[in-house]
Amino acid sequence: MLKNTVQEYAWGSYTAIAELLGNPYPSVNPQAELWMGAHPKAPSLIEYEGKRLSLAEVIENNPEEILGKAAARKFDNRLPYLFKVLAAAKPLSIQAHPNQEQAEEGFERENRLGIPMVASNRNYKDDSHKPECLCALTQFWGLRGFRSISEILSLTEKICPVELEPELRDLRKHPDSSGLKSFFHALMTMTPERKRNTITQAVCTAQKENDPIFKWILRLYDDYPQDIGVLSPIFLNLICLEPGQAMFLPAGELHAYLDGVGIELMANSDNVLRGGLTPKHIDVPELLRVLDFTAGKPTVILPIKISEYESIYDSSAEEFVLSVISLRPGMSDAQFFPQSAEILLCTQGEAILTAGEQSLSLAKGMSVMVPCAAETYHLKGNATFYKAAVPVL
Repeated sequence: MLKNTVQEYAWGSYTAIAELLGNPYPSVNPQAELWMGAHPKAPSLIEYEGKRLSLAEVIENNPEEILGKAAARKFDNRLPYLFKVLAAAKPLSIQAHPNQEQAEEGFERENRLGIPMVASNRNYKDDSHKPECLCALTQFWGLRGFRSISEILSLTEKICPVELEPELRDLRKHPDSSGLKSFFHALMTMTPERKRNTITQAVCTAQKENDPIFKWILRLYDDYPQDIGVLSPIFLNLICLEPGQAMFLPAGELHAYLDGVGIELMANSDNVLRGGLTPKHIDVPELLRVLDFTAGKPTVILPIKISEYESIYDSSAEEFVLSVISLRPGMSDAQFFPQSAEILLCTQGEAILTAGEQSLSLAKGMSVMVPCAAETYHLKGNATFYKAAVPVL
């Protein structure tokens, strides 16, 4: 059984994570994320040989037993993923994550410059990329990827035709990724006075409209009245995931989570480059360096059934694969053969996990790590689990 850290951030929920864990709610402070894994910032604790140890320590001392030989070799004896429950009651920052090469170069550069790891202007906390997958547990609103240039032009002309006329003119002349990059750079580097005038015009227009795009502009303005990020719904795709739907975010894709509760699975990294809707550090040149300015519609991922009881969310990530396990009364035992360390979180109901001679009762809010050395395990009951695993190597 895992004992996990709850991260308390200002945008978190007072009810969602507390209710999942069976704790009193509303909580005293907003609870934003439940972390399951071996990230050095907040590793899970685990009972191992009669002692309570961090999962990171257990893996370090027993890499092949926990991860398996192939994963231990490929991922340098480290758990390659971080598993979370994310509960957003307020919008998160607009952000993107670097690819592997950018992360390694940025981490080395900031180390060379002597920027402390805890410094507010530190961009790279480790040398890893951070692709991620989010699966909605409730209806989940977000922004992800740049809209088509025709949509950006149409929405900007509608909401801010006067203040942004120079940017609109340039984007019409260069309706491609380079033009989009120049458009975004202009928004991010406005003078304070021009930014204020642009936001004022946009909010005045949005108040007259009924489309969700404009409603989100007003909601973002309520939280960040001086942040140009309030315009992000006109240049980023607004997406609403229904429970069970997911999206995959590769490196370089600008995004923001706005509202809802979801399961998040990502490479084991904490590298974030922010672009707005935050009081935290924003490094515009570095953000522009890592962003992908390809425009287009986002893809919603639906689960693909691979057995009577398990469905996977397909992605291109090498470090992780997310699946959902649905157990029902009368169903035959669900049997699994772990290729590496697997973490299971029960989000509904109760079940019995059996591995060899050991059995464990699991209920809503409980999580467990099954090592590769288990070779096989069974689940039986009436429950829903989300599972983090390493793709077959």
